[in-house]
Amino acid sequence: MAEPADHLRIVAKITQELRGFGFEPVLVGGMALVVLGSRRVTRDFDFVVADPGNRLDSVVDVFYGHGLELVSRLDEGGNVTATLANRRVASIRLRLDTPASASFFSVSTGLRIDLLFDFPVPAADLVAHATHLTIRGQSLLMASEDDLLRLKRTAAAARAVPGDADDIAFLESRRRGRPDAAE
Repeated sequence: MAEPADHLRIVAKITQELRGFGFEPVLVGGMALVVLGSRRVTRDFDFVVADPGNRLDSVVDVFYGHGLELVSRLDEGGNVTATLANRRVASIRLRLDTPASASFFSVSTGLRIDLLFDFPVPAADLVAHATHLTIRGQSLLMASEDDLLRLKRTAAAARAVPGDADDIAFLESRRRGRPDAAE
């Protein structure tokens, strides 16, 4: 299994390649909270990107070029149980299903990257307030703390995941520490 630093390097390469196609992937979710100092445990990287539209094949090619395949099945615990090895089939499946998100997974390294297509908010809104950060020499764009809180509140309202309340409390405690924070 690959080390976290290897995952970060691959994630940064993928985001750089996606930028080459006109996307601005914005890091959200658990990994963004970890970057902020949360003790949250997460196994994947979540990015909001603009809906790929006619660039879908290019997006799929980027992931398959790095050994990640489209996830086709998860178990009840959210663990990957099946992927689509054929990138053409993956592109067709995404085009037909038009999902709000897609997950890509590397069976050999365990790396998982979830793309949220303008969901639950448009990527452009997140990009406008995002922060450029460098972690271990790798450059990423991360959603602002206010946007992370907004996304987490939206997620919590739509599902019943115990960790959401902890994540919201973490973000709110950071917000209380900022004099410019607005409710």
